[in-house]
Amino acid sequence: MTVVSSRPQVVSGNDALVRVRIPGGVSAENVRVTRDGTDVTTSFRGVDRGRALEGVVEGMRLGRNVLTATARGVPSGRLVLDNHPLTGPVFAGPHERPFICDTAAFTTVTGSTLGAPTDADCSVGTRVDHVYRTTAGRFTPLPAAETRPADLAWTTTSTGRRVPYIVRVETGTINRAIYEMSMLHEPGTPRPDPWQRSAGWNGRLIYTFGGGCPGGWYVQGRGTGGVMDDVMLRQGYAVASSSLNVFGNNCNDLLAAETMSMVKERFVEAYGRPAFTIGWGCSGGSYQTHQIGDNYPGLLDGIVSGCSFPDVGFSTVNTISDARLLDHYFREVAPGALGKEQQQAVSGFGRWESIADLAERGGRIDPRIFCPARLPAALRYHPETNPAGARCDVYDHTVNVYGRDPRTGFALRPLDNTGIQYGLQALRDKAISVDRFLDLNEKIGGFDADANHVGERTTADLAATRAAYRSGRLLNGGAGLARMPMIDYRAYTDDLPAGDIHMRFHSFATRERLEKANGTYANQVMLVEDDRHGGFSLTSPVLAHALTQMDQWLTALAADGRPGSPIAKVVRTKPGDLTDACWTRDAQPRKVAEPQVPGNGTTTCDTLYPVWTSPRLVAGGPMANDIVKCRLRPVEPAEYGVPLTTEQAGRLRGIFPGGVCDWSAPGIEQQGLAGTWQSFGR
Repeated sequence: MTVVSSRPQVVSGNDALVRVRIPGGVSAENVRVTRDGTDVTTSFRGVDRGRALEGVVEGMRLGRNVLTATARGVPSGRLVLDNHPLTGPVFAGPHERPFICDTAAFTTVTGSTLGAPTDADCSVGTRVDHVYRTTAGRFTPLPAAETRPADLAWTTTSTGRRVPYIVRVETGTINRAIYEMSMLHEPGTPRPDPWQRSAGWNGRLIYTFGGGCPGGWYVQGRGTGGVMDDVMLRQGYAVASSSLNVFGNNCNDLLAAETMSMVKERFVEAYGRPAFTIGWGCSGGSYQTHQIGDNYPGLLDGIVSGCSFPDVGFSTVNTISDARLLDHYFREVAPGALGKEQQQAVSGFGRWESIADLAERGGRIDPRIFCPARLPAALRYHPETNPAGARCDVYDHTVNVYGRDPRTGFALRPLDNTGIQYGLQALRDKAISVDRFLDLNEKIGGFDADANHVGERTTADLAATRAAYRSGRLLNGGAGLARMPMIDYRAYTDDLPAGDIHMRFHSFATRERLEKANGTYANQVMLVEDDRHGGFSLTSPVLAHALTQMDQWLTALAADGRPGSPIAKVVRTKPGDLTDACWTRDAQPRKVAEPQVPGNGTTTCDTLYPVWTSPRLVAGGPMANDIVKCRLRPVEPAEYGVPLTTEQAGRLRGIFPGGVCDWSAPGIEQQGLAGTWQSFGR
């Protein structure tokens, strides 16, 4: 016999769902399961077609558990499970302190709050509520005395079942997060469990991830990624999320992955294994879909990512920190030296206004700017009055990966702009003069550990740089994403009048990383339309159809038993009508099916939705945006496309005494992922 767990062999809480495969001729009643030699309480159910028992082993103890399944006349099976507290941590490393509980302010689907926490880990008891969809199209609490109100709507799920539109919502706490799980279920019918499923559940799970980042530290969070979407629920999907899967509460993909793994484990133990799990998120949610999908394979089976970025710490932070430096130069150092069109050319953005917009968002590298309002001022970092206080930035929030500076106690920082020639393409295009180019690079400077502007360029901590690549904090794309169906949906906002951070080139950064890691991006499909429906809303027919197509894709993939590599199976099971496409911007949008390319005016789609760039791409950096610290090469005046005087060439060498970025070479410490399911406990 063999014993396997329903997910990687790390669990949390008191129970674990396991499967025992038994040979023919063995009766299920004769199988005995022990934990470390002692009989344990199990709830094993009947044998499926694969000759396997599945059940919940109760009474797991913290630490190492050895489960053994025996039956007379056959070899025994053995499984080692490492069990962790329900409050965590599991693999993300020590809990962050301070940590502000939000249960008393968290509003449930029925409008009540969860009340005060019962311990320092912000725990509350698990509760179940029911709401129903009215015939007027609203969700409302189900009255306790009524099972089927007069205005109850009905729905037909994707499996063809017609059921009353009543939603069961479980709310509780796991890993210091508040979680929610919803599915169609009518009270009075048998309570759903892994073996007796709700008639309204279509067997699929959607896990939603919320956006944001600034302020996403030191708090539990007052909302999840959302589990009450009508389009999802009426088709029968179960939906789950947690407050630490909202980047506005927790801007740390590692902690988000840990929390999602624990919430999904709870779902499987309570309701059964879904046929597949779809990751669903926009902006800060897209960071999570990409990085959880790549670094912790098995949690997600396919992803639909909107307004997407590859990762927060590099693709985004490189862009916003460069914008912050440029904005400082344009406004404070050399005001009026460059006109708006020249500044825009240096930035690479589609709108001049995006420079200031992204510069403001660059405050997420400053430990003082984006502290959440409910973090008491007395607990916050101040360089003079409270140097040991809580630092509110992306690096200190991820200190378990990057490590600490032994001198200051601050997180090490993988941030660097040494050798970067800002405005290089603008110079070659003759949008700025040689002297302006030289002045910009001479005076742009960098940041110190508190994100104050300083005259010297920023130099990355090499230990943190190495950790970024090895840990997957800089998205690699060659692990779980190498064989995962991916839909990249974008409601285009590059040309919003006030500027916007959700720029289209980030989708191509992800695509480029997939190509570099796997030799193909055939498992990623791009869909682009305007933002008339909002950034990521299922009111968009395009996005709603993308959900249907992802379901079809994963269903076909699961059923494909033909020979072939994993990526070959992913590609051949993709729905025939699911291809790169954009939609026109008129009153009745028309689909234009064509390969999406990172251009501007070269195809129908990039004419409708131009792909602009960023300060680092204007400086010659790669579209993949995956170099933390570039290697340097000597200045070559002949390469600039414009004549440089002897004086200008000498000045250029003085600005870059160690040389300029050689973007054709791998970055310093650039290397592959050290493996999946990495643990950072120490």
